[in-house]
Amino acid sequence: MTIAAALLACATITGCSGKASGDAALAVDDKTLLSVTILTAQGERTFRVEVARTTEAQAQGLMYRTELPEDGGMLFPSETPEPRTFWMKNTVIPLDIIFIRADGRIARIAEETVPQSLEPVPSLEPVTAVLEIAGGKSAALGIAAGDRVVWKDAAE
Repeated sequence: MTIAAALLACATITGCSGKASGDAALAVDDKTLLSVTILTAQGERTFRVEVARTTEAQAQGLMYRTELPEDGGMLFPSETPEPRTFWMKNTVIPLDIIFIRADGRIARIAEETVPQSLEPVPSLEPVTAVLEIAGGKSAALGIAAGDRVVWKDAAE
């Protein structure tokens, strides 16, 4: 078997992650699903999101995805509060990017970000997490700056 064929077989069977492909709904490479709830004035809004824990997973983000589940998204945690800047390079669907302060409150929402854009999308202040959900979802669900975001991360 050639090296190329072996790599193709690995990618087909396990995604080269070392995990069985049957667990893809529960774990996607360096990202694991987590329940995130946003407490809005209209009630709780819960999402099942992937968590990008590694530098590589955070760099990849939601690039090349053509859709998200209705309640899906991705969480980008960081250990210390710092200004964060995202962009939409190679991201083909519009996203709402939600910047979360250390106290769990939403600092800012960049709504309906433009797919494929290289324009920086900054937090405008130090944050400890960023949540990406489908574009337009924040407005549709009444999610606003100041709302509280909660989750329990088993990895913490």
